[in-house]
Amino acid sequence: MNPGFSRAAGAIFLLILAVAACGGTAQPSSGGVEPIQGAVLESGMGPNAADVHFMSGMIPHHAQAVLIAGWAATHGASDALRRLCERIVVGQQDEIALMQNWLRDQGQPVPDARATHLRMTMNGAPHDMLMPGMQSPEELARLDRARGTEFDRLFLQAMIKHHEGAITMVDQLFGSQGAGQDEVVFRFASDVYADQTTEIDRMQKMLAALP
Repeated sequence: MNPGFSRAAGAIFLLILAVAACGGTAQPSSGGVEPIQGAVLESGMGPNAADVHFMSGMIPHHAQAVLIAGWAATHGASDALRRLCERIVVGQQDEIALMQNWLRDQGQPVPDARATHLRMTMNGAPHDMLMPGMQSPEELARLDRARGTEFDRLFLQAMIKHHEGAITMVDQLFGSQGAGQDEVVFRFASDVYADQTTEIDRMQKMLAALP
């Protein structure tokens, strides 16, 4: 993917979101993505349910990225991958704190910064779910066993999938009625889309360059 094209696509996406926000209901950036169900709350009844779901679900999503990026130093990763992982750890830890503060301000349950799943209540019973793009326990174990170039390869494949999952979550958010009107949620989701689209392009090039 051409870097200039990625930047232009990101800029067009942000413009679409800004126009949608001004119009009252944000729209998804691409077709075929199911909106989050049960997303509409009456005005004055609290935060939008899709906003809460997105911010709550993105915490364990980021937490897993921080976890596996932290393995780079002990798993023989290349210098280039270590630098990428350092940025992921710092950036996503800061964003986890932002999401936790937003949820706390809204009076919502706040997932732990090291959460591995999103805890949902379904039919009156708790249920743990992985967010889109997250690695399963088996995939995590395979990555943890890898070293050197094999770690680089598996990590890049995992993180590309992970970032694509985050973009799916943004699409679901903006495809849900009334979602993304909160300024913090709108700016954060827009940043996730732009930043992770750029990082996917970079990681694909790093993966292609591996021996």
